[in-house]
Amino acid sequence: MKKYLILFLVICAFRVAAQTNSDQQEIRSLLENQRAAWNKGDIKTYMQGYTKSDSLLFVGKSGPTYGWQKTLDNYKKSYPDQAAMGYLTFGIKKISFLSKDVAFVLGSWNLKREQDEPKGFFTLIIKKNKGKWEIAVDHSS
Repeated sequence: MKKYLILFLVICAFRVAAQTNSDQQEIRSLLENQRAAWNKGDIKTYMQGYTKSDSLLFVGKSGPTYGWQKTLDNYKKSYPDQAAMGYLTFGIKKISFLSKDVAFVLGSWNLKREQDEPKGFFTLIIKKNKGKWEIAVDHSS
């Protein structure tokens, strides 16, 4: 009986590790797709990484914004053209799973533009919705 219990625990640990690696790759791909869209000047495609819901929470220097459409409108206002958008890079510092369907991401961002180079950090809560990882909370500073 003890052998079966140990075997069961090893199999469970292996499945969790495999899921975590797969989910980490999916989350990294989501962020890479956002970065690529941003660098093409495509805010609408960039926004596909966010949950398309009124419950989306974005916190930036102006405070909290609720909702996908409001967040998109704010991006369009703040970044009206490719020159304002610049060239974006991310540095993913940590991905932690809070549950099988919720992840916490800590990272840095850097925006190279002709006139300046703003940079900062972000924390994300990313949730799996219908098999797809989506950003539910974004706090960028």
